[in-house]
Amino acid sequence: MARYRGPQSKIARKFGEPIFGPDKVLEKKNYPPGFHGLNKKRRKTSEYGIQLKEKQKAKYTYGVLEKQFRNVFAKATRAKGVTGVVLLQMLESRLDNIVYRLGVAPSRAAARQMVTHRHILVNGDICNIPSASIKPGDIVAVREKSKSLEMVTNSLNGFNHSKYPWIEWDEEAVAGKFMSVPEREDIPENIKEQLIV
Repeated sequence: MARYRGPQSKIARKFGEPIFGPDKVLEKKNYPPGFHGLNKKRRKTSEYGIQLKEKQKAKYTYGVLEKQFRNVFAKATRAKGVTGVVLLQMLESRLDNIVYRLGVAPSRAAARQMVTHRHILVNGDICNIPSASIKPGDIVAVREKSKSLEMVTNSLNGFNHSKYPWIEWDEEAVAGKFMSVPEREDIPENIKEQLIV
């Protein structure tokens, strides 16, 4: 599966916010990348340009490429409810995102790698598909062999599990339960989903 492997700081600077996590480069250079940087007299962005930027921000944030994003959007359109909110809820309930939200991995890319390397169990079975959709009531756990991994222990150290009300964490089992699909106000990502729709 292809994925974005270019410089993450450039993407963060393009959107003007740390979409891949804390970024020192963004703090120093809080203007868009490019040869002209601050001096470039930028034309007013068109309506289409604003919508495109918002869609790209969502794609980069969740680590999804165009075709997969289009498929998720098509599913969200068919589902009941507000399309934009349903789209974000579907992206939030992906396995790699839940592993990241549980604090098992420091970033979504690391969470994706953990899933593909077979370190994660869903309801007791190994699942190595990062885009697998998790349903309310499912239990996502770290495999017994993988609990001692340095990345897992470092990520869990001092992680606040109570900040996501739709996930319940079990410290002893190193597992989390996906309680319910998150409401829009609970999702912390700064994405204007109505622009994508």
